[in-house]
Order: sequence, then C-alpha cells, then structure tokens
Amino acid sequence: MTADLKYTEEHEWIAVDGDVATIGITDYAAEQLGDVVFVELPAVGSTITAATVVGEIESTKSVGELYAPVAGEVIEINDAVVDQPDLVNADPFGQGWLIKVRFEGEIAGTMDADAYAALTGA
Repeated sequence: MTADLKYTEEHEWIAVDGDVATIGITDYAAEQLGDVVFVELPAVGSTITAATVVGEIESTKSVGELYAPVAGEVIEINDAVVDQPDLVNADPFGQGWLIKVRFEGEIAGTMDADAYAALTGA
C-alpha cells in the first residue's frame, strides 16, 4: 500500500494528478484473485460513471469486476496489462495500473491508506 493513494471498498487504488485519476487494483485484491490470466478494460474515449462496472479481471480462481471510482472519460488504458495480465499480480501499484480517467469535481467515497489497512486487516 502507498500512503499518497486513495482507496475504495471495492479494492481499487486511485492516484490523482490534476484532473486525471490513474486506477488499479490493490495488492490485497490481486492476492485474493490469485493468478490473473485475463484483463478486460473500457475503450479509450469512452465515458464511465462512478460506481459502475467498467472492466473485468479474471484469474485461475475467480472473476473480479473493476468498478469506476470516478466518472469521466477514459483517456488511456494499460495495454501492457491486457497483453500480460500477470503484471496485476507482480506490480499492482506500478506496471499493473489499469486505466486513466479525466474527471471533474471531487472523488467521493474513498479512504486513506490507514483506513484501507483497517478494512483489509493488514
């Protein structure tokens, strides 16, 4: 976990840089999923709505859904993760990021690293 990120109850992390949010899943989520074998992400240019499912992460154990923690326009997806899904397990906070979204307003319903650690029992 990284202290400067925001976290959601759905186990996503958000890094905010101006009006762009980089979104991925946490190491806890990656560990719970197991070995990730397939990642489906929204199309660049698509508009997403906060709290809706925007992607899917499949592992050898289960299928997880990627929820949008913000509303906005998808401006970039991580093609490396689509081509090499195990990056989500190997480096969830780095090379395993999933999407970048240009958003307006505030990001609601998130928690800091301490609150997320309490949620996951870390």
